[in-house]
Amino acid sequence: MQRREFITLFGGAATSPVLWPLAARAQQPDAMRRIGVLMAYAESDPEAQAWVAAFREGLQKLGWTEGRDIRIDTRWGTPGDAESIQRFAKELVAMQPDLVLSHVTPSTAALLQQTRTIPIIFATVADPVGSGFVASLPRPGGNVTGFTLMEPTMAGKWLELLKEIAPRVTRVTLLFNLATVPFAEYWLNSFKAAAASFAVEAIAAPVSDRSELESVLAAQARAPNGGVIVVPSAFLAAHRVEITSLAARYRLPAVYPFRFYTELGGLLSYGNDLTDNYRRAAIYADRILKGMKPSELPVQAPAKFELTINLKTAKALGLTVSRMLLGRADEVIE
Repeated sequence: MQRREFITLFGGAATSPVLWPLAARAQQPDAMRRIGVLMAYAESDPEAQAWVAAFREGLQKLGWTEGRDIRIDTRWGTPGDAESIQRFAKELVAMQPDLVLSHVTPSTAALLQQTRTIPIIFATVADPVGSGFVASLPRPGGNVTGFTLMEPTMAGKWLELLKEIAPRVTRVTLLFNLATVPFAEYWLNSFKAAAASFAVEAIAAPVSDRSELESVLAAQARAPNGGVIVVPSAFLAAHRVEITSLAARYRLPAVYPFRFYTELGGLLSYGNDLTDNYRRAAIYADRILKGMKPSELPVQAPAKFELTINLKTAKALGLTVSRMLLGRADEVIE
């Protein structure tokens, strides 16, 4: 074969319509990875939007770019509406994503009903072992891992803080919603034990819908020296404006699990920084996208806690906050 013929033949092969797609595919970047996000909050909720944004920003800092190498599909369920959460879980799993970020216990349970193979990372689950999601915290054992909300002993800590800021309290209602907190015993056992040690009457108050919030708080205000503890719950957080307003109207000292309650006028809050959980979830997502399995990633406890006191609310309730308590606060709203 002449040299010129060889060059012509080689050039023809390189531009052949049969061989060209193979060459083009070899030069293409890695396929886009797909991430599902299932939230049990309304899409209009600013806190929930901030959490998802923190997850996205965390992925970006780790080198992932939406539209280039990842695609994120988010679905927003209604707190306490199991049907909508199950429907969106099925929809996300049908997309066959590389992994799914789950918001809370109900969304994680719904996803696990749909898949036992697609990796799931939960961002804020209180009791993953008791809920049956993982075999143990250090060794999850299946297709799910993530970040816990708080230890069950936190209920005792909330009561301790309530007694510290409102010493006259002798009856305390623990407010929760069974639809979003099916593991209520997780908090109740610690709450009742702490109530006995403080000689306080412990009252469990499950609410199933918005209309019951006022009746429960009004009942607690009928006798003197009542107080309220609000447990972490997607339903209660979605109705945080009503809850803090009702506590103010009925002059009930109340302790909340997150800062956004005190920002709305709640008396005191103590709990973990939820946004931090979503930033850390991005780290787990990055590891899974790079080949690790959820079973290789231990469930992690919260890393950042914050105590916030609203002095304006304390003064409105006639409470004097000690310098010691103020000194321990991460933030004081005046």
